[in-house]
Amino acid sequence: MSEQATPVFQIQRVYLKDVSLEQPNSPAILLQQEQPNVDIQLGVEATPVAEGIFEVAVTATVQTKIQDKTLFLVEAKQAGIFEIRNIPEEQMGGVIGVACPQIIYPYLRGNVADIVTRAGFPPVHLAEINFQAMYEQQNAAAAAQAEGSVQ
Repeated sequence: MSEQATPVFQIQRVYLKDVSLEQPNSPAILLQQEQPNVDIQLGVEATPVAEGIFEVAVTATVQTKIQDKTLFLVEAKQAGIFEIRNIPEEQMGGVIGVACPQIIYPYLRGNVADIVTRAGFPPVHLAEINFQAMYEQQNAAAAAQAEGSVQ
């Protein structure tokens, strides 16, 4: 009977790695009465730190404009350090691309809402994200791109 090593998945730390807020057109744009357009971009990245230790970060860029002028721009990166050991290679992508971002994302949502509020605007609440669907979509796009470059 072969002895399997016990899988390990532990959160070592969750932290706000980077944040910036810009209001390049203040104070004049604050007098505008128009409803701003909000553009939100999200990204996930993972970096091995040591054997079995990974930093996973979720980045949000929130840009709010009135016409072509920026009202405010927030860029925030929430990160976590995770110990991930003895997990089959075919499951690692899902753990790093789905499980870790699901843990980090609520912290990012709270920090973005807080920063926007502290800047004097109504809070921007980032929508809930289905990281499983996002991960599968990225894998499908990567596979399609790899298939396209082979032909």
